[in-house]
Order: sequence, then structure tokens, then C-alpha cells
Amino acid sequence: MSLLKNVGTIGGLTMVSRLFGFARDMLLARVLGAGGVGDAWQLAFQLPNIFRRLFAEGAFASAFVPLFNRRMKEGDDISESRRFAEEVLAFLIPVLLVFGTLAIIAMPWIAGLFANEGIEEDPALMDLAVLMARVAFPYLAFMSLATLFAAVLNSLSRFAAAAAAPILLNICMITALVYGTTLGDGVEARRQVGFYLSIAVTVSGLLQLLWLGWWARKSGFRMSFQRPRITPGVRELGILILPAVLGAGVYQISRFIDLFFLSTLPDGAYSYLAYGDRLNQLPLGIIGIALGTAILPSLSRMIAVEDAGGASRLQSNAVELAMLLTVPAAVALYVTGSAFTRAFYVGGAFSIADAFTTGAVVSALVIGLPAYVLIKVLIPNFFARKDTRTPVYTAGASLLLNIALNFLLVPRLGVIGLALAGALAAWSNVILLLILLARKGYFKLTNRVYGRIARIFVAAALMGAALYFVTPLGAEYYAGGVLERIGAILALVLVGAAVYFMAAVALGVVNRSTIEQFTKRPG
Repeated sequence: MSLLKNVGTIGGLTMVSRLFGFARDMLLARVLGAGGVGDAWQLAFQLPNIFRRLFAEGAFASAFVPLFNRRMKEGDDISESRRFAEEVLAFLIPVLLVFGTLAIIAMPWIAGLFANEGIEEDPALMDLAVLMARVAFPYLAFMSLATLFAAVLNSLSRFAAAAAAPILLNICMITALVYGTTLGDGVEARRQVGFYLSIAVTVSGLLQLLWLGWWARKSGFRMSFQRPRITPGVRELGILILPAVLGAGVYQISRFIDLFFLSTLPDGAYSYLAYGDRLNQLPLGIIGIALGTAILPSLSRMIAVEDAGGASRLQSNAVELAMLLTVPAAVALYVTGSAFTRAFYVGGAFSIADAFTTGAVVSALVIGLPAYVLIKVLIPNFFARKDTRTPVYTAGASLLLNIALNFLLVPRLGVIGLALAGALAAWSNVILLLILLARKGYFKLTNRVYGRIARIFVAAALMGAALYFVTPLGAEYYAGGVLERIGAILALVLVGAAVYFMAAVALGVVNRSTIEQFTKRPG
């Protein structure tokens, strides 16, 4: 299956999930607003979610897939890979139980570490944040187990089930929010909504685990439960996964740093960053996760059979496709960020002023959007070779820069400075990854690819200029009626897409050879 087809399958279903996520956040903004219970909920939701992305999606998947694929290659059937997966599952369950229990017990301290002044100064609000985080935290355990099944399915080139699973999270949360709209508009009603949301998060984790387990069995991969043992395979995975926490999870670690600095900012900062990141996560999730997920199994197989040329072509295609899709998305959101936040979020407890602040956060976040996606595209090249140490060094350097920039920018720009610091640090990580890939002889961008990337930036700049002049024309419609909002945003999207496509064709960025390059079956 071609890279473009794999990315399309994963990205298409991820887009459905992100659209459900938009509906969820639109309801969240109207029901909980920014600050108060809204901030308490964002804090409670971030804690299990960051751990999930850091350990489950980042480190575990990146370390597990190459080891799993190697066992599939060495055996005539899947029995060896199944045995490895069963050993990992048996060891993972008690680890998650112990970690989850300790985290729930220590939740008052954990939440207190990241709570801002608005939450800390209200004991009832602090208690609510701790309660919501405790109720939602089992989601981490369910999703960590679900990630094992997702990694197995992706290695079998069955991407759809895992890409569709997050839709269940958004459906559960939307259900809780719709019910919450019947409870009234007071503070007590918002507290009840927050509690129901935390239940919905944990229920969604269980549903995703059952969903992926069912699809694994349907695909002929049936796993039995064993006594936990530290086998050679589990030990090898553990050695790889520890540095992978930093190497693959730099973005999520930076979110922990963000939480610390958010605790120093005024009421509402949690919500502004969360709602702004929703717009940033749409292209990041659709393109970055899809590309990173799609290329890791193929890279692992090519490297295992010493097909250096095929691995290099696949990596080049992934980098070029990432830039082709993310650069225009970043430029468009940078220019139109406040238009989108006004259209999606204004209403109920979320004001126009909240939307403008969130829009400024979006503009800062998307400066790093191509970098975040490139990190997800480049790191699999190290993990496919079981090199998890090198990304640790680049991640460490990026994190140090992120912290330094936070100290420099947050006091001056507030939550906008926080978003900008993360974006700049992400670009430093990309530069270091490219340098070290070249030095180690793993991969080097050719002059042809550099030339195409330069033309992509030119096409995106032309689109950005057009949007800069068009965006103010719809100012009165962005916070108008439903049809007015839809029409105004649709007009921006159509103008941006049309200008970028025409510029890309005129500059030779998109042509028949490009399409053939991305649709060719790898390997």
C-alpha cells in the first residue's frame, strides 16, 4: 500500500475524530467557558492525557513496533510476534495498576503542582479538579493497553481501526456535555458537568480498549493472558522505551513544562491554550500522527532487509508530503486564527475577548506546526534502527531551549509567549534531528527536496498574503449566526485552498510526478 494511501486512511479517520473534537470543544467553551471550572477541567483532563501521549502513543509505540516487526520477519508465521506481544501485555498490566494507583493517591499533590492561582485560591475548585483528575485517570491505563493492540494492528497494515478509536472519546464527552446543557447555567451546574466529563473520559478509554481488542482478534491476532515475567523481549523493550520517553515524547514533555508556567498566569490561561491547541492539533493529528504511524512499520521492514535506498526514498517522501500539507496549514491559521476562534467558540460563557486571546495563541502555536510534524516523521528513522538514544539528546537540547524561552517570553507575552516558546524549541529539535541523521548516515535531504520545500514556502506565502486581505472582510460574520459563521469560514478555506493550489501548480510543487511519487507502493 502506498504512503499516500496509508496516510489517507489514517488521516481521514483522524480528521473525523478531530471534527468531533471541534464539536466537543465548542460545547466545552459554551458550557464551561474560560477560567473557573473551565480551567479546573482542563487541568484535570491534561494530566492523564499527557501521560497517555507521552508513554502510550510516544515511547511505547515507537519502541514496540520495530521489535514486533522484527519477530514477524524472522518467523514463518505470527507465532513469535504473538508470543512477544503476550509477554509485553502480561508485564504491562501490573505496571499500569501500580502506577495508576500511586498517581490517584498522590493526585492532590500532582494537581496542586500545576494549578494556577485561580484554582489554588478556591478550595472547592481545587477539590473539584482533584476529583475530576482521579476519576479520569484510569483512562491512562485503558489507553496504554489499547495502544498495544493499535501497534499490532498498524504492524499488520490495518490502520483504520486504531485511527477511528479516538472518535469514541469525543462521542462520550459530547454525550456528557449535551446532558450538561440540561442542568442549567450556574456554577454548581458547571461543577456537575465537569464530574460527568471525567466519567465520560474513563468510559471512553474502556470502549477504545474493547474496540481495538476486538479488531485484533478479528484480524487473527488472538492473545492469551500470561503470568508477568521479565523475558528477554520485555527487557529489550524496557531498554528502548526509557530513552524513547524523551526521544518520541518531546512535545508532551513540553506540555508538562507548559502546565508549570501556566500555573503562574492569570485565570483563563489553561482554557486559552487548550482551545488554541485544538486548532493546532487538527493538522498535527491528521498529518503528523498519520505520517509517523504509516512510515514506521515500512521503515522497520526496509532496514531489516538492508534496503537503504528504499528507506531513504520513503523518508524523503514523508518529509516532502509533511511540508506540502503543513506549511500552508500553518500560514493559513497564523493569518486567520482569530477568525476561526470567533466562529467556533464564541457563545455562552465564552466571550469575544476570550476568542481574540485564543486566536493570538493559535497564531503563536502554528509557527511550530511543520516542526511538530517533522519530528514525528524523522524520529521513526532512529527507532526503526533501535537507536533511541540520539533523539534523547535532541529532545534534551530542545527542552532546555524551551525552558529558557519560557522564562524570557512568558513574563512579557503571557500565554502567547508560552505557545511561541514551544514552537521555536520544536524547530531547534528538527534541525538537530536532520544534522544527526546525516552524520550517522541514516538519511540526508537532497538538493531536489530542499528546492521543492522552498517552492512550498513561496506558494504558502502567496496564499497567506491573499488571506491577509480577505480575512477582515468577514469580520461581522465570524461571531454571527450559525449560517453566517459557516459561510465566512468556508469562504476563507476556499480562497486559501484555491490560491495555494494554483501557486503550487504554477511553481511545479504539484504535478503528475509528485502524485506518482506519493502513490507508489513503498518497498
